[in-house]
Amino acid sequence: MNIENIYGDQKWASFGGQSPLIAVFKSFHHLSPEIEEVINDQTFPVNFAKNKHIASPLKRNKYIYLILQGAVHGYIKMGSKKITTWIAAENELAGTIRNLWEDVITDEYIETIENVIAIAIPHSMSKLLYENYPIANYVGRKMTEIYIKGASERAFIVRLPTALKRYQRLLVSYPHLMNRVPLKYIASFIGMRLETLSRMRSKV
Repeated sequence: MNIENIYGDQKWASFGGQSPLIAVFKSFHHLSPEIEEVINDQTFPVNFAKNKHIASPLKRNKYIYLILQGAVHGYIKMGSKKITTWIAAENELAGTIRNLWEDVITDEYIETIENVIAIAIPHSMSKLLYENYPIANYVGRKMTEIYIKGASERAFIVRLPTALKRYQRLLVSYPHLMNRVPLKYIASFIGMRLETLSRMRSKV
């Protein structure tokens, strides 16, 4: 689908009159009217159907997405096999991190697990804010801290030595996904066969 901004002045009519990204930024720091104006002008709402790619090696890396509703997973391909590397849902960011800020090809895919409503955040806007507003750099650092903590937890889970330990840790770290995300994605995420995960769930 074409996700360019086609909404005009009414694009935030269903969102209280402003981009939901502003509320996210304000949770970290007060914003100037100029920053809010840039965000309102350059971000825009998008909708993706279930099982659709919102990013892939065939699409230029122009946006990161704030998920308002729905869930997505990131994966890489090994032959015909999909290996899920992360899963995100409401109030989380989704983007191809391997080529963040760069207009180069990545081997990452992002696919919707459910119907998704999101806010498209252009990388060009983020750069503009970082270059002109010190507050934006502070907010960016705080959001990066959250991402790094998530990435660290994902790395910790997959390094645990047994399937049972990985599953038990998953229950602690991602309980909101367990009855929502198809088991095939969860099994891939924690590095085990679907049959193994199914047996483990029935026992635990």
